[in-house]
Amino acid sequence: MLDLESLFTLSYPMCIISSKKSGRFDGCIVNTVFQIVPEPPMLAVSVNLQSLTHEYITNSKVFTISVLAENTPLDFIGKFGFRSGKDIDKFEQVKYKIGQNGVPIVLDNVTSYIEAEVVKSIDIKTHTLFIGKITACQTIDDSKIPMVYTYYRDVKGGRTPRTAATYIEKKKTKEKLKKGARKMKSYKCLMCGYIYDPAVGDPENGVEAGTDFEDLPDDWICPDCGVGKDEFEPIED
Repeated sequence: MLDLESLFTLSYPMCIISSKKSGRFDGCIVNTVFQIVPEPPMLAVSVNLQSLTHEYITNSKVFTISVLAENTPLDFIGKFGFRSGKDIDKFEQVKYKIGQNGVPIVLDNVTSYIEAEVVKSIDIKTHTLFIGKITACQTIDDSKIPMVYTYYRDVKGGRTPRTAATYIEKKKTKEKLKKGARKMKSYKCLMCGYIYDPAVGDPENGVEAGTDFEDLPDDWICPDCGVGKDEFEPIED
């Protein structure tokens, strides 16, 4: 039996992994960071091949890990987790400092950070497992509680992008609109690209199939990245 949802019982910290290339920076959300050797201290992290951050780490052989706190806003996570560095500067309007390896260390909503040098890379189909030797690490704010993936998923209601190492596709049912009913437009989330299809609704969050986007509650948020309705735009036919 292969019950993939049982893997949700495995939980690691929600982090921003950052790197550099040719004077530019990029970062993305990861939740598969773990220490593997005590002396010299080393860790491993899984990064999707499609990520711009992956390209930067492969090029520079250095990265930083900024550990997020439980009170991190979902839209902040969405910026690093659901947007591409090819489209936006993720570090714009984000407080950070440059570490000793020349890579940004995020300071907003962070409990601690780690700097590392890549000592080995292992290709695992859609991802690369980067093994890094820790060159520096420090607690930034010990009053904050580090956010683990289960807290992000079950308490904050956060979602996982398809490129994440822990992504598990959920089955969705689609109901046809009744004959003669007004055709309702689908809307796209500008933050993460999620498509709200009124024919499907959002049953996991209490929105029945056939609910027009305009009829969604004012406090409804994107199921994938957590931004509000004002971050959606209609998809033109």
